[in-house]
Amino acid sequence: MVLYLEDLEAGVRFRSGDYQMTEERIREFAKTYDPQPFHLDRDAASQSVFGRLVASGWHTAAVTMRMLVTGGLPFANGIVG
Repeated sequence: MVLYLEDLEAGVRFRSGDYQMTEERIREFAKTYDPQPFHLDRDAASQSVFGRLVASGWHTAAVTMRMLVTGGLPFANGIVG
C-alpha cells in the first residue's frame, strides 16, 4: 500500500519506533551541533530558563525525522518538507 497526503485524515494513527533521549545522547549531539550550556552542563542548565539539562530542538527534530523515515509509513516518493 502506498499513501498520499490526501489519504490521511484526522485521527489516523501510526506507530513509529522508539528512541530514548538519554543525557549521554543529549550531550553528544550538543557537542557536535548545538554546544549551548543548557545542553552540555547540568550546573549551567540548572541556572537557565529550563532549570535542567535539555535536548536541543535540532536533536528532537532529527530524531523525529529518523522516526518518520524508518517508521514504515508507506508515503509515495518519501517524506519531503
